[in-house]
Amino acid sequence: MHTVNRLKAQVATGQETHILHGPGHIHDRIGKWQFRISPASFFQTNTLGAEQLYATAQEFARLQGDEVLYDLYCGAGSIGIFLSEQVQKVVGIEVVPEAIVDAEINVELNGVRNAHFIASDLKAALVDGNAVVAAHGLPDVVVLDPPRAGVHPKVIQWLLAQAPQRIVYVSCNPATFARDAALLCESRYDLQAIQPVDMFPHTAHIEVVGRMEKRH
Repeated sequence: MHTVNRLKAQVATGQETHILHGPGHIHDRIGKWQFRISPASFFQTNTLGAEQLYATAQEFARLQGDEVLYDLYCGAGSIGIFLSEQVQKVVGIEVVPEAIVDAEINVELNGVRNAHFIASDLKAALVDGNAVVAAHGLPDVVVLDPPRAGVHPKVIQWLLAQAPQRIVYVSCNPATFARDAALLCESRYDLQAIQPVDMFPHTAHIEVVGRMEKRH
Protein backbone atom coordinates (compact mmCIF):
# COMPACT_ATOMS: atom_id res chain seq x y z
CA MET A 1 0.00 0.00 0.00
CA HIS A 2 1.20 3.52 -0.82
CA THR A 3 -0.29 6.14 1.49
CA VAL A 4 -0.02 9.85 0.67
CA ASN A 5 -0.17 12.53 3.37
CA ARG A 6 0.33 16.15 2.34
CA LEU A 7 -0.15 17.58 5.83
CA LYS A 8 2.67 18.73 8.11
CA ALA A 9 1.97 16.21 10.84
CA GLN A 10 3.44 12.98 12.15
CA VAL A 11 0.37 10.83 11.65
CA ALA A 12 0.01 7.18 10.78
CA THR A 13 -2.75 7.64 8.22
CA GLY A 14 -2.89 9.59 4.98
CA GLN A 15 -5.32 11.33 2.69
CA GLU A 16 -4.98 8.79 -0.12
CA THR A 17 -4.10 5.11 -0.19
CA HIS A 18 -3.22 3.19 -3.35
CA ILE A 19 -2.91 -0.58 -3.65
CA LEU A 20 0.42 -1.44 -5.28
CA HIS A 21 0.19 -5.20 -4.85
CA GLY A 22 -2.15 -7.65 -3.16
CA PRO A 23 -5.69 -7.33 -1.80
CA GLY A 24 -5.18 -4.12 0.21
CA HIS A 25 -5.27 -5.76 3.63
CA ILE A 26 -3.43 -8.35 5.71
CA HIS A 27 -4.49 -11.00 8.20
CA ASP A 28 -3.00 -11.67 11.62
CA ARG A 29 -3.89 -13.72 14.70
CA ILE A 30 -3.96 -12.93 18.40
CA GLY A 31 -4.35 -16.19 20.26
CA LYS A 32 -7.07 -18.16 18.50
CA TRP A 33 -8.67 -15.06 16.97
CA GLN A 34 -8.13 -14.05 13.34
CA PHE A 35 -8.19 -10.42 12.21
CA ARG A 36 -8.33 -8.64 8.89
CA ILE A 37 -6.41 -5.35 9.00
CA SER A 38 -6.65 -2.51 6.48
CA PRO A 39 -4.19 0.42 6.28
CA ALA A 40 -6.41 2.86 8.22
CA SER A 41 -7.22 0.37 11.00
CA PHE A 42 -5.24 0.46 14.24
CA PHE A 43 -3.66 -2.87 15.17
CA GLN A 44 -0.82 -3.70 17.55
CA THR A 45 2.49 -4.09 15.72
CA ASN A 46 3.90 -6.70 18.14
CA THR A 47 1.49 -9.61 17.73
CA LEU A 48 2.91 -11.92 20.41
CA GLY A 49 3.20 -8.96 22.76
CA ALA A 50 -0.41 -8.06 22.00
CA GLU A 51 -1.49 -11.52 23.14
CA GLN A 52 0.13 -10.84 26.51
CA LEU A 53 -1.36 -7.34 26.59
CA TYR A 54 -4.88 -8.60 25.90
CA ALA A 55 -4.50 -11.45 28.38
CA THR A 56 -3.65 -8.83 31.01
CA ALA A 57 -6.71 -6.79 30.03
CA GLN A 58 -8.80 -9.95 30.26
CA GLU A 59 -7.47 -10.70 33.75
CA PHE A 60 -8.11 -7.13 34.90
CA ALA A 61 -11.67 -7.11 33.47
CA ARG A 62 -12.71 -9.91 35.88
CA LEU A 63 -15.58 -10.92 33.61
CA GLN A 64 -18.34 -13.21 34.86
CA GLY A 65 -20.22 -13.81 31.60
CA ASP A 66 -23.26 -11.56 32.01
CA GLU A 67 -21.68 -8.14 31.48
CA VAL A 68 -22.27 -5.50 28.81
CA LEU A 69 -18.74 -4.52 27.73
CA TYR A 70 -18.03 -1.23 25.97
CA ASP A 71 -14.81 -1.30 23.90
CA LEU A 72 -14.00 2.37 23.32
CA TYR A 73 -11.45 3.37 20.65
CA CYS A 74 -11.95 -0.20 19.42
CA GLY A 75 -10.00 -0.05 16.14
CA ALA A 76 -10.54 -3.28 14.16
CA GLY A 77 -12.37 -4.80 17.13
CA SER A 78 -9.46 -6.83 18.43
CA ILE A 79 -9.91 -6.38 22.20
CA GLY A 80 -13.70 -6.71 22.10
CA ILE A 81 -13.53 -9.88 20.02
CA PHE A 82 -10.76 -11.26 22.26
CA LEU A 83 -13.09 -10.81 25.27
CA SER A 84 -16.37 -11.68 23.56
CA GLU A 85 -16.67 -15.22 24.96
CA GLN A 86 -16.61 -13.90 28.54
CA VAL A 87 -19.44 -11.34 28.25
CA GLN A 88 -23.08 -11.06 27.31
CA LYS A 89 -22.48 -8.30 24.76
CA VAL A 90 -19.64 -6.23 23.29
CA VAL A 91 -20.27 -2.70 22.01
CA GLY A 92 -17.29 -1.20 20.16
CA ILE A 93 -17.03 2.43 19.08
CA GLU A 94 -14.36 3.84 16.75
CA VAL A 95 -14.11 7.08 14.75
CA VAL A 96 -12.31 5.54 11.72
CA PRO A 97 -14.97 4.05 9.39
CA GLU A 98 -12.50 1.71 7.66
CA ALA A 99 -11.62 0.17 11.04
CA ILE A 100 -15.29 -0.53 11.75
CA VAL A 101 -15.60 -2.25 8.35
CA ASP A 102 -12.69 -4.45 9.42
CA ALA A 103 -14.29 -5.06 12.83
CA GLU A 104 -17.52 -6.23 11.22
CA ILE A 105 -15.58 -8.56 8.92
CA ASN A 106 -13.58 -9.83 11.91
CA VAL A 107 -16.80 -10.67 13.75
CA GLU A 108 -17.81 -12.85 10.80
CA LEU A 109 -14.34 -14.41 10.48
CA ASN A 110 -14.47 -15.52 14.10
CA GLY A 111 -18.13 -16.49 14.32
CA VAL A 112 -18.81 -13.93 17.05
CA ARG A 113 -22.52 -13.18 17.47
CA ASN A 114 -22.59 -10.86 20.48
CA ALA A 115 -20.41 -7.95 19.26
CA HIS A 116 -21.76 -4.72 17.76
CA PHE A 117 -19.50 -2.05 16.27
CA ILE A 118 -20.35 1.61 15.65
CA ALA A 119 -18.48 4.08 13.47
CA SER A 120 -18.67 7.34 15.40
CA ASP A 121 -16.72 9.92 17.32
CA LEU A 122 -17.00 8.95 20.99
CA LYS A 123 -18.16 12.38 22.00
CA ALA A 124 -20.99 12.24 19.46
CA ALA A 125 -21.91 8.65 20.25
CA LEU A 126 -21.88 8.92 24.03
CA VAL A 127 -21.85 12.50 25.24
CA ASP A 128 -24.10 14.32 22.74
CA GLY A 129 -26.81 11.67 22.62
CA ASN A 130 -28.01 8.47 24.22
CA ALA A 131 -28.68 6.33 21.14
CA VAL A 132 -25.92 3.83 21.97
CA VAL A 133 -27.06 3.39 25.56
CA ALA A 134 -30.70 3.22 24.49
CA ALA A 135 -29.89 0.46 22.00
CA HIS A 136 -27.42 -1.57 24.03
CA GLY A 137 -27.79 -0.63 27.70
CA LEU A 138 -25.32 0.90 30.11
CA PRO A 139 -21.90 -0.74 30.32
CA ASP A 140 -20.91 -2.89 33.28
CA VAL A 141 -17.26 -2.85 32.18
CA VAL A 142 -15.48 -0.39 29.88
CA VAL A 143 -12.23 -1.04 28.06
CA LEU A 144 -10.35 2.07 26.92
CA ASP A 145 -7.55 1.86 24.33
CA PRO A 146 -7.10 5.46 23.21
CA PRO A 147 -4.39 6.99 21.00
CA ARG A 148 -1.38 8.66 22.59
CA ALA A 149 -3.38 11.82 23.32
CA GLY A 150 -5.52 9.86 25.78
CA VAL A 151 -9.25 10.05 26.50
CA HIS A 152 -11.26 13.16 25.59
CA PRO A 153 -12.23 15.09 28.76
CA LYS A 154 -15.93 14.89 27.89
CA VAL A 155 -15.68 11.10 27.60
CA ILE A 156 -14.06 11.08 31.05
CA GLN A 157 -17.04 13.04 32.33
CA TRP A 158 -19.44 10.59 30.66
CA LEU A 159 -17.67 7.68 32.35
CA LEU A 160 -17.93 9.39 35.72
CA ALA A 161 -21.63 10.06 35.16
CA GLN A 162 -22.50 6.53 34.01
CA ALA A 163 -20.17 4.88 36.53
CA PRO A 164 -19.52 1.40 35.12
CA GLN A 165 -18.37 -1.03 37.79
CA ARG A 166 -14.91 -1.46 36.25
CA ILE A 167 -12.69 0.39 33.77
CA VAL A 168 -9.75 -1.33 32.10
CA TYR A 169 -7.45 1.24 30.52
CA VAL A 170 -4.93 0.06 27.89
CA SER A 171 -2.46 2.84 27.15
CA CYS A 172 0.51 3.37 24.83
CA ASN A 173 1.38 6.60 26.67
CA PRO A 174 1.89 6.34 30.46
CA ALA A 175 1.77 10.14 30.80
CA THR A 176 -1.77 10.50 29.45
CA PHE A 177 -2.80 7.33 31.30
CA ALA A 178 -1.66 8.97 34.56
CA ARG A 179 -3.57 12.15 33.70
CA ASP A 180 -6.81 10.31 32.87
CA ALA A 181 -6.54 7.89 35.80
CA ALA A 182 -6.16 10.85 38.16
CA LEU A 183 -9.36 12.41 36.78
CA LEU A 184 -11.29 9.16 37.14
CA CYS A 185 -9.98 8.52 40.64
CA GLU A 186 -10.59 12.02 42.03
CA SER A 187 -14.10 11.14 43.14
CA ARG A 188 -15.48 7.88 41.79
CA TYR A 189 -12.84 5.21 41.16
CA ASP A 190 -9.89 3.53 42.82
CA LEU A 191 -6.88 2.42 40.80
CA GLN A 192 -6.56 -1.20 41.94
CA ALA A 193 -3.83 -2.56 39.66
CA ILE A 194 -1.39 -1.46 36.99
CA GLN A 195 0.79 -3.62 34.76
CA PRO A 196 3.38 -2.40 32.23
CA VAL A 197 3.83 -4.60 29.14
CA ASP A 198 7.05 -4.32 27.12
CA MET A 199 5.59 -4.26 23.63
CA PHE A 200 8.54 -2.39 22.13
CA PRO A 201 11.81 -4.06 23.22
CA HIS A 202 15.00 -1.97 23.05
CA THR A 203 13.02 1.28 23.09
CA ALA A 204 11.86 3.58 25.87
CA HIS A 205 8.19 2.85 25.10
CA ILE A 206 5.85 0.58 27.02
CA GLU A 207 2.16 -0.21 27.10
CA VAL A 208 0.32 0.03 30.41
CA VAL A 209 -2.84 -1.71 31.56
CA GLY A 210 -4.71 -0.29 34.55
CA ARG A 211 -7.78 -1.53 36.44
CA MET A 212 -10.09 0.95 38.11
CA GLU A 213 -12.97 -0.13 40.34
CA LYS A 214 -16.01 2.00 41.20
CA ARG A 215 -15.84 3.26 44.75
CA HIS A 216 -18.71 2.07 46.99
